[in-house]
Amino acid sequence: MHGLFAGEEVLLVEDDGVFRQRLRRSLEGHGLEVTEAADVPAALAYIARKEFAFAIVDLRLPGGSGLGVVGALAEAGAEVRTIVLTGFGSIASALEALRLGAADYLTKPASVEQICAALLAQATPRKRPADDVPSLARVEWEHINRVLNEVDGNISEAARLLGIHRRSLQRKLSKFPTRR
Repeated sequence: MHGLFAGEEVLLVEDDGVFRQRLRRSLEGHGLEVTEAADVPAALAYIARKEFAFAIVDLRLPGGSGLGVVGALAEAGAEVRTIVLTGFGSIASALEALRLGAADYLTKPASVEQICAALLAQATPRKRPADDVPSLARVEWEHINRVLNEVDGNISEAARLLGIHRRSLQRKLSKFPTRR
């Protein structure tokens, strides 16, 4: 991955000094220009003064939460690919980080290769859940047709397997619900 970033700016927000220095050197070895912050106030000060292509943010930080930094990066308006890196991960914090604009959420110990891969990963547009969810009528209709196909079109046998009256099954089959 050496040189893939070609001078791109990254904000590294990590309170563990030893880990931060190691990660900084590795990121610089991959061509990134690193700005370091050890706490939330320092990170917010850098965000106010400078634009970054990437950010790596620890979740637990002195002076506040890393989620506040993620939110501030999103509010800054620039296209910043933000990775949350934490040793204290939970589903709730991961969902909140993604909701606030983080592109990825990695748990420590994460290798530099994993972090760089997350930084380089292509963002995939998220669909609203409602776009993919069929209506209940549609799901019922598809289930009825699946059962009907399994019994080679025998309405009486399908009605028996579904636990409904034969005429009720015929009425349901005559109505073709929309996709949603």
